[in-house]
Amino acid sequence: MSDAGRRPRTPDFDARAGAYDLLRPADEAWWRLFDVLVKEGDLRGRKVLDVGCGTGKLLAALVERAHARAWGVDASEEMLGVARTRLPAAVGLRPGRAEALPFRDGWFERVTMRLVAHLVDRPAAFAEARRVCAEGGRLAIATFHPEHFDTYWLNEWFPSIRAIDRARFPTPAELERDLLGAGFGHVACTRVSSLLTIDRRTAIERVRGRHISTFDLLDEEELREGTERAVAELPEVVVSRLEQIVVVASGAGAMLGTNL
Repeated sequence: MSDAGRRPRTPDFDARAGAYDLLRPADEAWWRLFDVLVKEGDLRGRKVLDVGCGTGKLLAALVERAHARAWGVDASEEMLGVARTRLPAAVGLRPGRAEALPFRDGWFERVTMRLVAHLVDRPAAFAEARRVCAEGGRLAIATFHPEHFDTYWLNEWFPSIRAIDRARFPTPAELERDLLGAGFGHVACTRVSSLLTIDRRTAIERVRGRHISTFDLLDEEELREGTERAVAELPEVVVSRLEQIVVVASGAGAMLGTNL
């Protein structure tokens, strides 16, 4: 296929901002990951910066359920526009990139990145997170475990997704390497397994709505054929296992704790 027939090679978050939360609601698996992130990152009641905050879903939960004092930063003005409609005025939102955070040194007790590490220059972004963390601060990252991509429910209809996401999502070992290189001394990893259960109508809405950014990295032929097949073949209920990890980096020690 010619270059003209291919999708842009970077995800377009501005374009999906308006429908983002409708297509990716906070379901049981989302809240399970949230609870682990709060516990392992010690986020409750803390001064927290959420990097890549998007539409503010995590920020809202941090404020409402973890009683955090929260700020958010995102490169997408459209995503920030949605976030401003859902968050109280006390939550500070700024445009900016993970690699050049618009905050003073040591300003936060905690920094979070949920499904962001695969979208940024990790060494630069992690160094910035380290810079804005106060002494004794932590960076808490939520992302997918590599095994997740082998069983993802869309693989049958969009076979390129597996290889694309395996290549762009960092492994636990790669995260440890980059975090230690950015100046963190201790890295701990906790695995979070859960089930995704959605009905056929919801699954089709997500496919047609291109609910994950990986869709932007597929070529037009695979998108068209995969969508047609999915609409024709999806079962009445889709059940898929989600394999995620919460990786927490702090300043003391020099080891990787795991619960994999």
